[in-house]
Amino acid sequence: MERKLVLASHGKLASGIKSSLELICGENTEIETLDCYLSEEFDLEKAVNELMIRHRDHELVVVTDLLGGSVNNEFLAHIQRENFYLVAGMNLPFLIELTMQLQLAESLSMLIETSLTAAKQTIQFCNQLISNEVAEEEF
Repeated sequence: MERKLVLASHGKLASGIKSSLELICGENTEIETLDCYLSEEFDLEKAVNELMIRHRDHELVVVTDLLGGSVNNEFLAHIQRENFYLVAGMNLPFLIELTMQLQLAESLSMLIETSLTAAKQTIQFCNQLISNEVAEEEF
């Protein structure tokens, strides 16, 4: 079964992060974006339902920008669907890890879990990190 990745966000975060991701990892036809609320007539429920129908025959990973936000909540309505995986908290390190192995990994659930673990390690307060390194060097 073919795997697809959808990045969905309020505003243009999804397309912007896809641009950065492809700059680092190369173009990827398995990635689609859903930039929400760019016009007043945007209908989130309709957009999500159309996307879910279009990908009904795929293993689908959707990464949204914000847990509890309207975009994430709309996808939550589909959480019981088979071969559907929803992740909130879109960030570039996670997406790099995920896309590099998306077609190779046997278990999509395991890939998501390991990608999340690796990405969490990259979120650092650099001032404190450098301060701690300097303190260790002075010892």
